[in-house]
Amino acid sequence: MPYETIEVTKLTPHIGAEIGGVDLSRPLGNRQFQEVHDALMDNLVIFFRDQHLGHDEQKGFARRFGRLMVHPVKPRERADPEITVIHADKTSQHVAGEDWHTDLSFSAVPPMGSILYIQELPAVGGDTLFASTYAAYDALSPKMQGFLSGLTAIHDGEARFRPIGLVPRDGDRFAQTAHPIVRTHPVTGRKLLFVNQEFTTRIDGLTRLESDALLRMLCRHIETPEFQCRFRWRENSAAFWDNRCVQHHALWDYYPQRRHGYRVTIEDEPALHRV
Repeated sequence: MPYETIEVTKLTPHIGAEIGGVDLSRPLGNRQFQEVHDALMDNLVIFFRDQHLGHDEQKGFARRFGRLMVHPVKPRERADPEITVIHADKTSQHVAGEDWHTDLSFSAVPPMGSILYIQELPAVGGDTLFASTYAAYDALSPKMQGFLSGLTAIHDGEARFRPIGLVPRDGDRFAQTAHPIVRTHPVTGRKLLFVNQEFTTRIDGLTRLESDALLRMLCRHIETPEFQCRFRWRENSAAFWDNRCVQHHALWDYYPQRRHGYRVTIEDEPALHRV
């Protein structure tokens, strides 16, 4: 069906579209909300230019899609628990998302999606890459698809966050959870790969040698350029990605310059967390 209340400009055949005709600082009508939702399902990650959002407006838009998630990492300063500050400058030793990953995949129910709003950028650099895990699954041979079906892999937040000095907001350690390697998207019904470089540590039932080799192959496969789009940020842009079928990688090619923005994360419905 053609879109009537928004403009959709696809970036690549597999993933990514810029959305025009939407002011995210104002409540969306039901028709426009449905079209934004459909554009997200069709394109996996959608981008909005020239937006002017306070925290309340950003959270209000996100809440149309579900409840907001509180990030499990303890913040370094008192802040709104539903807002994650994304910041890098000359004092940074690492930045959020500098490896390919699925947000918080170690959670029992990983997030539905995230909305990142960038206000300050370096003069050049700081792009974000996004990859379709639908396309990655579809490109595998039928024999490999069949082999992976039924396998589970361990996703471990402790292994990623503790070494870089991040501690849990609650409890003594970050979660460790087994998820199917092949999942089915709850809305589109498409199959996808669900392993990632940051959080997936091993595959159940395989030797360490077998597990490491297979994970390395799958993660490299997901990074195939033909499965990707690249978003070149401008100030006051927003990106909204479906975390269930998208991986992303924030390029840190701008040190020691400053990049600053805010992210909100949307919970998935446990009943929709399908294999």
